[in-house]
Amino acid sequence: MENILNIKEVSKYYQSADTSLTILDKISFSIRKGSTVAITGPSGSGKTTLLGLCAGLDHASAGSVELNNVLLDQLTEDQRAEVRNRYVGFIFQNFQLLPTLTALENIMVPLELRGEKNIRPRALELLDKVGLSARADHYPVQLSGGEQQRISLARAFSNTPAILFADEPTGNLDGETSEKVIKLLFDLNKEAGTTLIIVTHDMDLASRADRIIRLKSGLIVGDEQKMYV
Repeated sequence: MENILNIKEVSKYYQSADTSLTILDKISFSIRKGSTVAITGPSGSGKTTLLGLCAGLDHASAGSVELNNVLLDQLTEDQRAEVRNRYVGFIFQNFQLLPTLTALENIMVPLELRGEKNIRPRALELLDKVGLSARADHYPVQLSGGEQQRISLARAFSNTPAILFADEPTGNLDGETSEKVIKLLFDLNKEAGTTLIIVTHDMDLASRADRIIRLKSGLIVGDEQKMYV
């Protein structure tokens, strides 16, 4: 199966006058289209930095990142933004909903940025899929944490991304709410056929992925693939 993401000898470091801080050190791996991958590791292991590089939110100090056959390290910031708009969806731990927009309007944002027409029906359909049709006109401050994360899920899937990045998607949720969000995330992902990459401390969540990549001190220390009979 074709790879959607190729990471080759990627390093990220910060240089000051007399010191160098290495966050990632020559990381290499590839991810197949349609797969689900969890990236785990202790705090400070480089997980979120790696996710940002994979998604084109930041650029590597060395090495190459190829996303959907596009080499990100050769692009300007505007060009990387265009790649993200076309191919990428995001789910964040702190939801990142726009406070001045309603639930429905937040879901519509990626579609508007792509210049698509007649987007309201698509947004309403997704709102229904996450069970929040009755909350369409509510603002984020009027929603619980679980409801906000469900809205962010709907927004992430609104433009049918080729790849979806989730950074600690259940980190701010209680156990019962987390379970509902996890199920919804994997159900929507299966329906859309999207490649899913999750950064998480939650090993229960990680265990539901096809593959677990473990980081420690900026290095890959484990790469486990589920075996299917």
